[in-house]
Amino acid sequence: MGDTLKAAHRTMWASGDYPSLASEVIPDLGAALVRAAGVRAGERVLDIAAGSGNAAIAAALAGADVVASDLTPELLQAGRDDAARRGAKLEWKEADAEALPFGDGDFDTVLSCVGIMFAPRHQVSADEMVRVCRPGGTVGLLNWTPEGFIGQMFATMKPYAPPPPEGAQPPPLWGRPEHVEALLGDRVTDVRFEKRTVRVERFGKPEEFRDYFKARYGPTIAVYNRLAGDTEKVAALDLALTELARGHDVGTSSLVMEWEYLIATACRR
Repeated sequence: MGDTLKAAHRTMWASGDYPSLASEVIPDLGAALVRAAGVRAGERVLDIAAGSGNAAIAAALAGADVVASDLTPELLQAGRDDAARRGAKLEWKEADAEALPFGDGDFDTVLSCVGIMFAPRHQVSADEMVRVCRPGGTVGLLNWTPEGFIGQMFATMKPYAPPPPEGAQPPPLWGRPEHVEALLGDRVTDVRFEKRTVRVERFGKPEEFRDYFKARYGPTIAVYNRLAGDTEKVAALDLALTELARGHDVGTSSLVMEWEYLIATACRR
């Protein structure tokens, strides 16, 4: 993948306000991954595609020696600010998940919370994740499933989005156990999977969810930007996203959704 695609990814994730979305809608996912991976004080931990540090900050607050890496400088700066407010000390480093600037086996635990799934070449980023984990160390992943709400949101947006670059794979594939197993291969043992849901009660009605993601979530913003000026397609996507949220509503008086994700942990051979 060339520099043009990487630049486009940086621009996409810098648009809107992903840090506020992560803190307001899914604030506890990073800590859930840190617990599942058994992160302990004193361990050296890498968070790949860390964004604004949902998992990295939780690991640092657990006493680990943490490096948060991400392709997008704006997200890292938001993470630095949040870490300072919360009294967490860790290192922030601009880095591509497909070409990590770390040595083989540098980390005791390597994590990614709804991050590495957005790197276009899954096998390349998985290889890097395993490479930088020491033998006997832990690999921990938390990703949206294809069948869950966010996976279905990407499926809903797909007809309106540009075709993916050659060699790129859909992000929600990382939410399938068999896909993760194939990516990690025989380089790991003790692979464990658990599907969970996060309860989202941030929005009063489906239209509020739609407008919130249109304003804050980079992938959604990018699709709407592509449709700019085509009022018919914008209206169709507006309706599709609204109906998606309505179809996942388990509440009564206000919108309540359960978003499914997969936690995967494994031991590096």
